[in-house]
Amino acid sequence: MHLRKTIIIALSFAILFGCKKDNSSTSTSQTDGCVSQRSYKNGDIIDGQYIVAYKSSSLDTRAASTQRISKVSQDVLQRNKINSAAIRSTFQGEPGGFVARLSAQEAAALKNDVDIEAVEPDRFVALSTCFTVADPRLITWNVSRVGYGDGTGKTAWVIDTGIEFDHPDLNVDQSRSKSFISGVTSADDENGHGTHVAGIIGAKNNTIGVLGVASGASLVSLRVLDKDGSGSLSSIIQALGYVNTNGQAGDVVNLSLGEDSVSTILDKQVQNTAARGIYVAIAAGNDREPARNFSPGRANGTNIFTVSAIDSLDNFASFSNYGNDVVDFAAPGVHILSTYLGGKYAYMSGTSMAAPHLAGLLLLKGRNISTSGVAKNDPDGTPDPIAHY
Repeated sequence: MHLRKTIIIALSFAILFGCKKDNSSTSTSQTDGCVSQRSYKNGDIIDGQYIVAYKSSSLDTRAASTQRISKVSQDVLQRNKINSAAIRSTFQGEPGGFVARLSAQEAAALKNDVDIEAVEPDRFVALSTCFTVADPRLITWNVSRVGYGDGTGKTAWVIDTGIEFDHPDLNVDQSRSKSFISGVTSADDENGHGTHVAGIIGAKNNTIGVLGVASGASLVSLRVLDKDGSGSLSSIIQALGYVNTNGQAGDVVNLSLGEDSVSTILDKQVQNTAARGIYVAIAAGNDREPARNFSPGRANGTNIFTVSAIDSLDNFASFSNYGNDVVDFAAPGVHILSTYLGGKYAYMSGTSMAAPHLAGLLLLKGRNISTSGVAKNDPDGTPDPIAHY
């Protein structure tokens, strides 16, 4: 699994300069540029590690504490003659469950347990990217294309590589931020991808850098990928469980990442997050394939929005996944300038960049998102509507 194989285009060194972000939009037409290839281990099974999800009828994980889930999980293992020390972590939400080190025989036994909905092998998340820091452009072409507004007081949960806590152009809520990487306690970004995504959503309306779609929004860093862009499927499921128990209706979750295959547990966790009135923006993926082949982009339901990518001329991005059965909107995803590590700014491309445009619009307008034109040359033959304020 990977961060939807983010694609990044190189330009120049970062320069900060003081201009109020209320004019000077810039439009540009770019090729796909530096296309990130799939990491060698992306999507590979983590040997001996499994994600176990409960049936909703067996445990009210929506209201259950982590202590309650832990106790029930230990009981489930014991009655299946499995050492409770196998448990590595638990996750809340619906489904709730646990991550454990198991043999193939133990995993098979749990699949037959009356209280278990699903057992899936855990998988690697691996991002392979290239980047160069760049020159800020105030109101960039992409934000001008979709529209923008004041996001102050609204919350976006960014499930990614983290967010740089002290970036001067971002309002990061450190108190609610959390790392879901084993052995890593800080949700501060060491990769750059999550910081870039966060800036598209909510970069401040101040005198430096760029403007976010929902400027000044409170950005919560839920870190599931490390400095190398590596993590696990189970970390994403745990992060969604955290949102399920700590978020509130009207909040937005951004998922600029996804599986190279299908995960029913991940899809269901997304659906249950959305069922709480929390909006979910998901990158369609950069595989040039139908988005229905990948989780969580394939997840459908009220308050779930999968996003394909366009360039500044409204052309469908050649790397973007497609399919009107799961894709809801198109948004800018080629040559996107946003915040980056070290207080800098960088250009990146990918559906990872398209999804946070929609996340910002969801913060501002909820489900009442307008459209403006359609994606040209959409490969499925039915062009995706372009999201707009």
